Amino acid sequence: MAEVKVAPVVYAMPDEDHEHLHIEVELPGVAKEAITLSMHDDSFFVRASKEGVRYVGSYATCCPIDYEKAKATYHNGLLVIDVPYKKPQVRGIEIPIT
Repeated sequence: MAEVKVAPVVYAMPDEDHEHLHIEVELPGVAKEAITLSMHDDSFFVRASKEGVRYVGSYATCCPIDYEKAKATYHNGLLVIDVPYKKPQVRGIEIPIT
């Protein structure tokens, strides 16, 4: 039997305080050990497999995220990721005029 590649169903939204991005990825029937999750400044990648099916997806986030502080859990076919948004960086300084 040939392996079928499909994109997982993904749901993403900010939390109530707009401080974290909450992501849910549906991976029915997949063992936790068969999941790979990679996160970057503005995107994330999921790869998972079970017999005959490979889930693969790369997704952009709406805003830059602090991926080093991401937390992920997996239970009953649902991968849940919570990651804080990056705080805006103040760039530049005020220059006194003489």
